[in-house]
Amino acid sequence: MANKMTAVSLFTGAGGMDIGFERAGIEVVFANELMSEAAATYNANHASGVMVNDDINNVMDQLSKFNGVDLVFGGPPCQGFSVAGKMNPDDERSKLIFTFLDVVEKVQPRAFVMENVKALGVLEKWEPVRRKYLERVQTMGYNCVPFILNATEYGVSQKRERVFFIGIKDNDNPFFEYFMNDLLLQQKNKAPVIRALLHSLGKAGTEQNPDTCTAKITFATHPVMRKSPYAGMYFNGQGRPINVDSYANTLPASMGGNKTPFVDEDYLYGDAPSDWVVDYHRGLMDGSIVPEFREAPNRLRRITIKEAARIQSFPDDYVFCGNKGMVYTQIGNAVPCKMAEAVAKALITYMETEPASF
Repeated sequence: MANKMTAVSLFTGAGGMDIGFERAGIEVVFANELMSEAAATYNANHASGVMVNDDINNVMDQLSKFNGVDLVFGGPPCQGFSVAGKMNPDDERSKLIFTFLDVVEKVQPRAFVMENVKALGVLEKWEPVRRKYLERVQTMGYNCVPFILNATEYGVSQKRERVFFIGIKDNDNPFFEYFMNDLLLQQKNKAPVIRALLHSLGKAGTEQNPDTCTAKITFATHPVMRKSPYAGMYFNGQGRPINVDSYANTLPASMGGNKTPFVDEDYLYGDAPSDWVVDYHRGLMDGSIVPEFREAPNRLRRITIKEAARIQSFPDDYVFCGNKGMVYTQIGNAVPCKMAEAVAKALITYMETEPASF
């Protein structure tokens, strides 16, 4: 790129999406985040003066000076659309996808990227919202397509499917979706399994990997069983065991307590021949183990902040601000950095190879 593309970052959080876009060669000239701890994290890792810690509606007037930036990107809070939540269309957070478009309309970027949960992109329940969003985008002069991507295919060791609404201004190319799909395909990079990803951090409790979640792991006296030992509900709390020979499930923003996923550390580091969770599950299934309320063995422990950050593909030296609970929340809320980087690189390639569109 002769000149660096510029971007406005919205609903920035700790800056996961920004890291990806910056790695792709984009300069963020304005970032906005409401949560003070997340804004502090952003400032601790980025040049000062870019982040504005305030409600997006209070900063609209400041945005006109960024008219004509190359990109607007962000991930508005998704709880209103999430299948893990109440899926309430009247949830105030559900309306923020349109606040995102208010900014796009004001700034008039060449392109935009809005990330959200997969449900918004595919569920019939959200079809009216999706249609309203896409119709508004069209009246604003953008050709926009939602793309469903799986993080594991873009270097992120986490089964995290997300929708990315990608819009291009004044672009009537009927093959836009086809070209973008092809460019996203070129960015695919299979993620390492959890064991390979975390092994070099060292065991929890070491200087490089401090033990940051003290929530006990206890057995459910009335387990809900599934065929997979990594599904079902046979531990108290909603934190699930992670298969270290595969990928983590989506890390939730509610981590920090008993909703924090956990691993068998002895198996993770090769000190045990099998995963304790698998053996316990087998015993429950064949009746050789009777469920009772008690604590799990010490070899089962919650993932640390360092591990959660690495699973979300944050750099190891990234500085997080706030108490432990708030840090886990920031990590869980983030768009995985490597996933964002893949989207940014694909979009930049499209914008550079389709100059006639602009």
